[in-house]
Amino acid sequence: MKQIYLASDSRARKKILRDFGLKFKVLPSHIRESRNRGNLSFSGLAKKNALEKAKAAAKKVKSGLIIAADTFVVQGKSIFGKPKDLKDARRMLKAISRKPQWLYTGIAVIDKGRKKTLVGCEKTKIYMDPLNDKEISAYFAQVNPLDKAGSFDIQGKGAFFIRRIEGCFYNVVGLPVYKLFKMLKKLNVVLYCVACIVYGMMLAGCTTEYNIVTGEEESYMYSTDKEVQMGEAIDKEVENEFKMVDDPLVEKRVKDIGKKIAVVCDRKDIDYHFRVLEDEEVNAFSLPGGYVYVNKGLVEKCSNDDELAGVIGHEVGHIVARHSIKKLQAQQLYAVLMVAAAGTGSGNVAAAADQAFTQIMLGYSREDELLADQLGTRYARLAGYNPKAMITFLTKLQDINRRRPLQPMNYFKTHPYVPDRIRIVKQELGQGITFNDYINIEQLPHQNHDEQAQ
Repeated sequence: MKQIYLASDSRARKKILRDFGLKFKVLPSHIRESRNRGNLSFSGLAKKNALEKAKAAAKKVKSGLIIAADTFVVQGKSIFGKPKDLKDARRMLKAISRKPQWLYTGIAVIDKGRKKTLVGCEKTKIYMDPLNDKEISAYFAQVNPLDKAGSFDIQGKGAFFIRRIEGCFYNVVGLPVYKLFKMLKKLNVVLYCVACIVYGMMLAGCTTEYNIVTGEEESYMYSTDKEVQMGEAIDKEVENEFKMVDDPLVEKRVKDIGKKIAVVCDRKDIDYHFRVLEDEEVNAFSLPGGYVYVNKGLVEKCSNDDELAGVIGHEVGHIVARHSIKKLQAQQLYAVLMVAAAGTGSGNVAAAADQAFTQIMLGYSREDELLADQLGTRYARLAGYNPKAMITFLTKLQDINRRRPLQPMNYFKTHPYVPDRIRIVKQELGQGITFNDYINIEQLPHQNHDEQAQ
């Protein structure tokens, strides 16, 4: 393996290469990126900047591979790079959150010893939720935007307001790995062995367990103990970032219902924790290891304990089926798959992996959500609540969904259409299915964010 040099001091880019097991030295080029494209296309400008960085770094060494990159965001005809200060970052993030934007990353690789140079560019489309000053201030309190193109990240807190992306996830992180490894392959740099090593390390940490809700033996890279530790750590982050409800009666109501659901659920090897967040959004979510969060706004929308039991049961269902753990495993295995795809030259495999990973990062799959609905209905019934209330609550959500556009951290953000969910609940209850249960009747009346943004 030739010595690899990364002509960047970007923490994100260094982490990506380290995660792939590559040994490299950091060799910053200190070239100032140009944002004046003249007659160049946006991709042409990104490639030109990356090449200039690579050439500057190559002058400092006699041999080896030099990797350089340049990233910026484009909205309309405006280019957004790294902000100059917090005021510029605020202006930038506020502007780009209002309409979809493209993120471009130019890559240049120089083989100094063989005097070969390759350049390429990757672009990814990003859809955000509109951000106000309060939300931006809260984000900047947690994240330093000054070292990020467009003032945001996707691998951290920025994922909360990125609705979806079209294209390479790692491009938004800072370095499109598939594009890079295809370029390295053209230079006869064999990296497929890296995938084998990483994959072997992952398998070595796997445990095989019987999943009672799927009825299958499944492999997990996280043991139950590690899952609980992970949940505890993330729970602390949630407590730091979100305000807990200051209403003992609401808190007790949720905890009492949650405890009854936990007693009858299919997974009893962990302790369950139920929290209420001081947030008006109609939302609930769960974390690995038994942590369930319900917004006060959702509690207030529930007409009775039966409806609330269905929602809490749904979130417990995600934990029982280990949906979040499977998402984390998919995130790690994705990296291995991308390296393997570059080694086999299968663009279709890489494209499919990219699409799958995007869906994993931005929400549970449709199948996961429907299974959670089925389990939530079952657990509510076993806990002594009226399971038909799940249908009344879902109908109520459908009405809310029709009346307003999707909101940040909204309960509809990742869930299937409500008629699909009602159909699954009816099937669990043994009720008859009507024609309307097979029609996504909310699809046409609802005006989604994408339509508004265009």
